[in-house]
Amino acid sequence: MTSPISRRIAAISASPTMAITARAAALRAAGRPVIGFAAGEPDFPTPPHIVEAARAAAGDPRLHHYTPAAGLPELREAVAAKTRRDSGIEIDAGEVAITVGAKGAVHAACAALLDPGDEVLLPSPYWVSYPEIIGLAGGVTRLVPSSIEEGFKVSVDALEAARTPNTRMLIFVSPGNPTGAVYSPEQVAEIGRWAARHGIWVLTDEIYEHFVYGDARFASLPAAAPEAASRCVVINSVAKTYAMTGWRVGWLVAPAEVTSAVIRFQSHTLSHPSNIAQAAALAAVEGSMEPVASMRSAFDRRRIAMHGALAAIPGVQVLEPEGAFYCFPSVRGMLGRELGGVRPESSAELAVALLEQAEIAVVPGEAFGAPGYLRLSFALADDDLEEGMGRWRSLVG
Repeated sequence: MTSPISRRIAAISASPTMAITARAAALRAAGRPVIGFAAGEPDFPTPPHIVEAARAAAGDPRLHHYTPAAGLPELREAVAAKTRRDSGIEIDAGEVAITVGAKGAVHAACAALLDPGDEVLLPSPYWVSYPEIIGLAGGVTRLVPSSIEEGFKVSVDALEAARTPNTRMLIFVSPGNPTGAVYSPEQVAEIGRWAARHGIWVLTDEIYEHFVYGDARFASLPAAAPEAASRCVVINSVAKTYAMTGWRVGWLVAPAEVTSAVIRFQSHTLSHPSNIAQAAALAAVEGSMEPVASMRSAFDRRRIAMHGALAAIPGVQVLEPEGAFYCFPSVRGMLGRELGGVRPESSAELAVALLEQAEIAVVPGEAFGAPGYLRLSFALADDDLEEGMGRWRSLVG
C-alpha cells in the first residue's frame, strides 16, 4: 500500500535528543533512577521577574488578540537594543523578526533564502535539526567535518574545499552544540571575510553567546567581519540564556529584505509566538543579567567536574569545552570492548548500554553526524552529575 505521507515529510527523522529524553522519562516513570545527560536545556527555573511579567501580560486585553506577525513592536525594539549591546551590531527594529523559538527562526531563514538545489555548508558535528530544516527548504547539505583533534573547528581551507558553484549558505555556530567549541574572534573574522569574498550567506547561531568560559571569547560574525553583515542572518532566542526553553520565543536579525520575507512567510504559517511568551521575553532581554551570571558560574563549575570525570574513564578522550553546556567525548576507545555483559560496536549501542545498565541517558554522536562520540549536558544538579559519572566509571570497572 502506498504511504499517504508526502516524500518531503517522510524523509524527516525524529529528533534523537528528544527520543532519548522521552525514553529516559519512561524509565523513570517505571521506577528506574535514571540520570539525564541528554536534554539541551538549563536545569534552572525561569527567573521570577520574567514569570511575573507573563502573569501580568495574561491580564492585559491588548494581548488577548492577534498581534503583528513580525512580533510585538516593543520586543523587536528591545531585541535590537540587546543585539547592539551584546553583539556590537548596529541594527534597528525593522531588521528583527520574532519567531517561535530559534528553531522557527532557522526554518524561516532557510525558507526565505534557499531554492531547490542550493547547497549549504554545514560544519559537523552539527545540531540535529539543521540537515532536516535545510532539506525541508529544498536545500542540499554539504558537510564539512571536524574532529576532536581539530578542536571541533573547521578552517577556511576546509570550507573552501567544500565550496562549489551551488554553494548558497554557510551555517556557523559558536559556541557550538554539541561540541562546546568556541571560535576565537580572529577565526570568526577570517571565516566571515571568506564568506563575503565569495558572496555566500551566513546563518550564524548565537544562542549560547552568554555561556563562554575560561579565556574563550564570544564574537558575533557580522561584528567581527563587517563586510559579511549584508549577507548574514543572526539567530538567537531567550531559551538558553534565561532558562526559557519551554516559552518558545526566538528571533532573527537580518537585512531588511530578508526580514520582510521571513515576516511574510510567518504570516502564512505560525502567525506569531504567544503574546504572553513575548511579554515574558521582553522582561528577559530588558532585565538584569545577574541570573544569567549565576547560571554561567554553575555551568563553569560543572563543566570542569564533568571534563575531569570523563577524562578518568578508560577509552574516553575528551576536550574541555569552552562554551555552551555540553561535553562531546570520543568513545571510540570503548567500542568493541565488553561492558556489563554486552560489547557495543557503535556509540549508538554504547548509549543504549549506558541507559539500560548504568541508568544514565546520553545522546549518541550519530545524531550529530559524528559516530564514535557521545553528547553529555552538564546542565544538571552537581550531585546528579557526580552520581552519573560514578555509575559510568563503575560499569567500566
